[in-house]
Amino acid sequence: VQLQASGGGLVQAGGALRLSCAASGRTFSSVAMGWFRQAPGKEREYVAIINWSGSSTAYADSVKGRFTISRDNAKNTVHLQMNRLKPEDTAVYYCAASKYNWLSADRGVYDYWGQGTQVTVSS
Repeated sequence: VQLQASGGGLVQAGGALRLSCAASGRTFSSVAMGWFRQAPGKEREYVAIINWSGSSTAYADSVKGRFTISRDNAKNTVHLQMNRLKPEDTAVYYCAASKYNWLSADRGVYDYWGQGTQVTVSS
């Protein structure tokens, strides 16, 4: 079972990036998925989460209104559209699959993690 995150890169403040997470080895269409990030010297924090069907989402206050999480269960993928990026968004971004189908920001309920993709926002 593997989650492969991609789409990171270097962008100027105010720019946009679209992260993708492709799952293989099993289908994750029945569980919630999430994006988390970890900046150097900081704890991994939740960014955005989406329930199994995509009908419900939640965002950290720091990204609300700028980021959008979506999923395509037919393709076993999850995306994170990041607009109006800020230098403080700089981090390694991880996608993760929950054990459950409801929303949770608790890292402990996510039992599959991707390898991470670096996002760097320059000022």
